[in-house]
Amino acid sequence: MERPMITKDQIDDFQRDGAVVVRGVFDDWIDRMAEGVAENMDAPGEYASENDVSEGRFFDDYCNWTRIAAFEDVARNSPAAELAARAMRSQTAQFFHDHVLVKEPGTPKPTPWHQDAPYYFVEGMQTVSIWIPLDPVKDASLRFIAGSHKWAKLVRPVSWSDDSDFYDGDQDWTPVPDPDASPDDTTILEWAMEPGDAVLFDYKTAHGARGNATQDRRRALSLRWVGDDARYVERPGRTSPPFPGHGLSAGERLREDWFPILYQTAK
Repeated sequence: MERPMITKDQIDDFQRDGAVVVRGVFDDWIDRMAEGVAENMDAPGEYASENDVSEGRFFDDYCNWTRIAAFEDVARNSPAAELAARAMRSQTAQFFHDHVLVKEPGTPKPTPWHQDAPYYFVEGMQTVSIWIPLDPVKDASLRFIAGSHKWAKLVRPVSWSDDSDFYDGDQDWTPVPDPDASPDDTTILEWAMEPGDAVLFDYKTAHGARGNATQDRRRALSLRWVGDDARYVERPGRTSPPFPGHGLSAGERLREDWFPILYQTAK
């Protein structure tokens, strides 16, 4: 009997905790993803960043699937879209964007605790990022605060380089969490992973990542999806990604020519 890509219990865990790990779903796609990451690093896009580390290298870049064939292939033809729809309990999976993150050996800089949602111009109960490591990860894996996707207010978005406010003006944010300072107050989810595994998490789930103190690279491809209820929302400034010229108005579904629906359940 073929193993399901995600079980009912795992979907329940995702809905309750805001994050879940699935094993081996992308085993057949790691080489293709690695091709795309290598091409991306050789020819970075307009949003590429080196993240101002003092040791090692922390590279990230996003929104390259329309120019890097490997990323488009993965988005359209891997199990990702169906997996996203099932986890979100959505009839559709609409592709938002791709995101490459690479921490080279000896890069102690952690990824700060944050939620993705405040940086994005989309809101909804049905959102999911699929984070897929291309190398074994243990001490450099993602960490999540269980249940944080249900917090009443979004976490203050900051610049990763200097912790400054991402948006100008005064907004009513939840302070950036520091769960390590009070470990008894939160439940942290973290999994050792192998290439082909994936972590699924809601855009509102607070998460961070350790630095990479190992002698091995940590490459990851994240595929971002939205579901049936996702709608465009105005933020207090330029979002990340910004998608200039999108022409959307508050309350509209994301335009399908820019953000294609890549999975839809049979009617």
